[in-house]
Amino acid sequence: MAISIIAVGKRHEPWLVDGIERFAQRLRTPYAVEWRLLTHSLSDGDRAREEESTRILATLNDRAFVVLLDERGTNLTSPAFSDTLSDAFNDGREVVCVIGGAYGVNEAVCARANLVWSLSRLVFPHQLVRLLVVEQLYRAQEIAKGSKYHHQ
Repeated sequence: MAISIIAVGKRHEPWLVDGIERFAQRLRTPYAVEWRLLTHSLSDGDRAREEESTRILATLNDRAFVVLLDERGTNLTSPAFSDTLSDAFNDGREVVCVIGGAYGVNEAVCARANLVWSLSRLVFPHQLVRLLVVEQLYRAQEIAKGSKYHHQ
């Protein structure tokens, strides 16, 4: 079992590839990452949000523990995020992180999420969020196994 990251948009920008791969290569099951990149809608605004959200929902299985990235979500400490992931894995659930498109996601995706997670109240470029998420997954893995990567 691996963590899936669904991200709307194009492939990783070349300037981010090294960072994303650096952390992704360190991840071990169940924290290993599988990327699912969904193309962005050719529409704008509400229509783009609806089209992309429909595609996101179509990729989710009913039992998945869904973590939606949104600046309006819950701020968690890294240990709390690690505990949340550990609980999902202990329940035998697949973990899916969702990074929506430029116009966000609709209410149906928000309602489907088990956790709406905010990295910050700031808004970041989606490409940068990919790097931040994979680093936090690595940090969560290291916290769960008691390594010294995360200092308290």
